[in-house]
Amino acid sequence: MPGCFQISPQILKDHRGDFIKTLHQEIFENHGLQTHFAEEYYSISRKGVLRGLHFQTPPHEHTKLVYCVAGAVLDAIVDLRLGSPAFGQFAIFELNAEKANMLYIPPGLAHGFYARTENVTMMYKVSTVYSPRHDGGIRWNSANIPWPDDQPILSGRDATFPGLSEFKSPFQFNQRS
Repeated sequence: MPGCFQISPQILKDHRGDFIKTLHQEIFENHGLQTHFAEEYYSISRKGVLRGLHFQTPPHEHTKLVYCVAGAVLDAIVDLRLGSPAFGQFAIFELNAEKANMLYIPPGLAHGFYARTENVTMMYKVSTVYSPRHDGGIRWNSANIPWPDDQPILSGRDATFPGLSEFKSPFQFNQRS
């Protein structure tokens, strides 16, 4: 998926446990990745919860850096950028606390995840401040993602998003995104 990266940080282990650096400005900038994040938050979910597929529309679209600090998830993205070679396609990733892997998601990709374990905690860093007027999504089951459950636990809002085929995308593909 153009502009999306799975990042596997170095995990330093010793007799006390693990130490994981989730952001190093110089390394990110050397790869052309966003390093300014305006907000950071986390969600806690129980097994079987599906959150998504979410995004913010222009002019408040944002880059996301997501990772799982407790438990494990099936994480998914869908390309909504008009002109992208991957437009309408999805990619899935296994994110979990043990591997400490992260997903860097550029603007124009819908994002969601399914909690595979109890007590999942997902961290999010985003490059723009949340704007309720620009908050959107597509229906979780409209992009042919092979979710592990066909009846996940959803919010009322997530269940009523338009399907991918009905969504009129405001996003444009930028070769640098």
